[in-house]
Amino acid sequence: MTSLQTLWTSLPLWGWLVLAVAALLIGFSKTAIGGVAMIAVVLAAAVLPAKDSTGVALVMLLVGDVVAVWTYRHDVDWRLIGRLVVPVLVGIGVGALFLNWVDGPVLKRTIGGIILVLLVLGLWPDRLAAHKPAVGMGYGGLAGFTTMVANAGGPPMNLYLLARKYDKWRFLGTTAWFFFAVNLTKLPVSIGLGIVRADTALVAAVLAPLVLVGTWIGRVLIARIQQKTFEQLVTVFVAIAALYLVFF
Repeated sequence: MTSLQTLWTSLPLWGWLVLAVAALLIGFSKTAIGGVAMIAVVLAAAVLPAKDSTGVALVMLLVGDVVAVWTYRHDVDWRLIGRLVVPVLVGIGVGALFLNWVDGPVLKRTIGGIILVLLVLGLWPDRLAAHKPAVGMGYGGLAGFTTMVANAGGPPMNLYLLARKYDKWRFLGTTAWFFFAVNLTKLPVSIGLGIVRADTALVAAVLAPLVLVGTWIGRVLIARIQQKTFEQLVTVFVAIAALYLVFF
């Protein structure tokens, strides 16, 4: 039996239902509250082996990315994205190396701890440091590293944009293009590592329509969310993601 048949036939009905919810949340996260994607990653990991869940999630994230970049194509800080290209690529490269050298749980807890520290620092009244180039490079490198290791690049990037006081549309547009580029960069690396394969891509393709439904729900709801509420929701989901990485 091929790996394609094994993954396809090994999933029970309840597993498909869990993945369906994950697909909706991924779509929603791409056009509304990015931190929700972490819940989707956790759900996928609950029903699939670690490598398979990462591959399925990455392909679904890319589907959501395509919708998000089109939706928010007029609300992008291209200069910021340009400054982050090099540190993100370095972070992804370091993350790929660490996947082969360091135990996964240790990496996850380390990342979670770093994000919690950044979250506390972000609550400090003086956020002027976020506008310094060196700080941006640090956040970019961390985003690249965490997205490669644990599909958790969202929290560092979200904290960085919150610190820079972006309005919700510019926030969404910049993160949409940023993570579209990041996930495209991760794709060949993930294929090379055996994370994305024909079987994982097929499962993601079956779930893709639900990702699209999630993006539509996100587009409808985000227009009704006030800026302050948006910032609070982003902060809450960053904290949830960090706590998950540390304790689970």
